[in-house]
Amino acid sequence: MEITPTIRAELEKFLMQKDMSKTEFGHTAGLNPGTVSGIVTGNRSISVNQLDRITLAMELPADHFYDRYVEECVEEAPLNWRRISPFLYRCVELDRLDCLQRVVFLLLDNPIYPPLLFEVAEDIFKEGHNEAAAFLYKNVADSEKQQHSERLAVCQYRLFKLTIGKDQAINLKAATLFEPFIGRLNEMEQLDGLKDLVNVYRSLSQWDKVYIFAEEMGRLGKIQYVLAHNPKREIQQSLEQLSRPLFVYIAYSDLMCANACDAKGNYAQGLEHIRAYTDLSWVKERDPDTLHWLGLFQRWAKINTYVNKLMSGDSSVLPEYVEYMAGEQHIFAELLNVIEAANRYNIDVDHILQRFEFQIAAYREPSSADMYTQQVLPEEYVRFWYKLAKYSLNKGRYPYGFKCLINAFEKAVTINHVLLISNCSGLFDRFRAYVAPETLAQYEKMSQEVWERNDQKDGFLLDGN
Repeated sequence: MEITPTIRAELEKFLMQKDMSKTEFGHTAGLNPGTVSGIVTGNRSISVNQLDRITLAMELPADHFYDRYVEECVEEAPLNWRRISPFLYRCVELDRLDCLQRVVFLLLDNPIYPPLLFEVAEDIFKEGHNEAAAFLYKNVADSEKQQHSERLAVCQYRLFKLTIGKDQAINLKAATLFEPFIGRLNEMEQLDGLKDLVNVYRSLSQWDKVYIFAEEMGRLGKIQYVLAHNPKREIQQSLEQLSRPLFVYIAYSDLMCANACDAKGNYAQGLEHIRAYTDLSWVKERDPDTLHWLGLFQRWAKINTYVNKLMSGDSSVLPEYVEYMAGEQHIFAELLNVIEAANRYNIDVDHILQRFEFQIAAYREPSSADMYTQQVLPEEYVRFWYKLAKYSLNKGRYPYGFKCLINAFEKAVTINHVLLISNCSGLFDRFRAYVAPETLAQYEKMSQEVWERNDQKDGFLLDGN
């Protein structure tokens, strides 16, 4: 078996090949000649900064020696956080997660290191190194002995945020795993955690969960708002942790509770929550950010009052609602409500669809890193095309209706939204007699792919006896 030379041996060989003295190499690498000499003779340990300088001077890839560094300077040497931590950050920067993992597994057995690794995870999470951060959070969480510790809760919150994506089945599992830890976060992190949890459950149409966690967000927000305006308490530094002004969590709680009530047909209770966030005269702040959010809630209150009445069967608000949404930049949540009401109460909205024909044709799925946009809007996108397909098919406009339905089905499969996939399939079967052969072939091909994908996930149980 070929023996890999040590870093020191490679450096010494390089100096001989280039006929360079340690002093000359030190000048090239930006290192003291005595440091170079100590490294070559083995009398001096190598820091990651020195390793990077040596590697650069030898004109090698930046991570060329990283595997050997783990072996020689971490695994075979006494653990030294001052030497190890810079190496971990460099592993992240250079995407050497294999080396990061080897070092982390070595450190986890010592109770001193998980808290230090947690701080590294927090740093790289803020910088957007998501894969490395998720690895650290998971291993710190697994090593945490105190199951009620705030650090464990923060790890679970970060993992929840890093896991959330387009696959709604995975999102449901992530939300379920995070739920038990929400109350162990500090009060400010709880507010953002509850907001994110509500948005995920909203995208999954789990309205009972939405109401429970939105209500808790409002309760906690009110307590913190009173404390924030108590001259005897100073929590300004804590408020800086929040992603939004404090009052927003209170108002957003009522907005989400109203959504949950309306979705379940409890329109009277929903209207009470709408009225609660319509009147925000109690908000004391008047900074630009606060005024921006106040304006948003005023607009949402007006729109959602229309929606509440429309969904309860009061179609008299439809003309005013349409005129209002015509002045808005983003209209598809409103169009979705119009089509939903049309399907529910057999209202003819052809004139409205014709009015917004250009916007409908140009409608594309939005993209953003924001959790609301990631979770709520893709589901809204599918529901829009599904509801429009239902409206069109019921009107006998089969080619356009099936075009909308295929679009909805395709996107529902992409986000793995089980309920919407089922709804699309049911609607297709209901109107199957009117489908064109090429559309039927396209649908059956997609259905076969869905079946094959899910069939592969269906395992079997081994007898444990």
